[in-house]
Amino acid sequence: MENEAWGRHAKQSISNPKSLHPKSLHPKSSMPSSQSWRLIPLLQAPGEIQMALDLWLLEQYRQGLHPPALRFYTWSPPAISLGYHQRRWPEFWQQLTWQGVPVDLVRRPTGGRAVLHQGDLTYAVVTSGFAGSRLQTYQQICQFLIAGWRSLGVELNYGETGRGYIHNPSCFGTATGADLTMPSGAKLAGSAQLRRGPAILQHGSMPLQQDRQLFERVFGTAPVPVELPLSQRGYALIQTVTDALIAGFKDSFGVALEEQPLSDAEWQEILDFRTLIPAI
Repeated sequence: MENEAWGRHAKQSISNPKSLHPKSLHPKSSMPSSQSWRLIPLLQAPGEIQMALDLWLLEQYRQGLHPPALRFYTWSPPAISLGYHQRRWPEFWQQLTWQGVPVDLVRRPTGGRAVLHQGDLTYAVVTSGFAGSRLQTYQQICQFLIAGWRSLGVELNYGETGRGYIHNPSCFGTATGADLTMPSGAKLAGSAQLRRGPAILQHGSMPLQQDRQLFERVFGTAPVPVELPLSQRGYALIQTVTDALIAGFKDSFGVALEEQPLSDAEWQEILDFRTLIPAI
């Protein structure tokens, strides 16, 4: 992907973690945190950094040091993320390459099965205060995804798979009630949660322009094609989808979003959080 700044929701691009620097619900659903939310600009970075950042946001929010937050990000280099409790995966995953670049293997702080992060867009929400079951919380938060994608001409529904999903190595091989699928059956959003007391981290992957051959190499089966009614490709597609989902978030929950890049001091704290992400 490109490395230049990208307009209003400028991308922060990070290829070397050691040299990080910020410069280089139903319509009108009730969002418990009605205060102003922080919107972190679109970020491209290695998976280890992305997971540390999500975990840092959760802990900061849990301690009352940070407002509720929304962010979108991409993974560079491509990666396979494992669920926190996932203990089995093919050994060859640790030797995979794509277009001459090694594919990272990263553990998420959330549960679930393996996800291939190449050509996808990931969202993360950090908040609290939802009533009801875990599934109800998933579906309340996912309302902004449904609204945003609908504005782009894509109708989404919740999946229906039961606990049998645990026998599938790929998160995108099945669709549970916490996931969103297209009328074709293609899974467009797979989400996972981590709770620390009342605080919730929910993040999820949305495959926009995935390499089918890489997916088949990883999971041994072809993905159900995600066919979007959009002409954009590359970063233009990512930006279009991100903007639509931000608008969907505002419309769904009626909250104010204040865009604020990460500061130098925050980046240092986030780098320290890498040690809290379990090694593979």
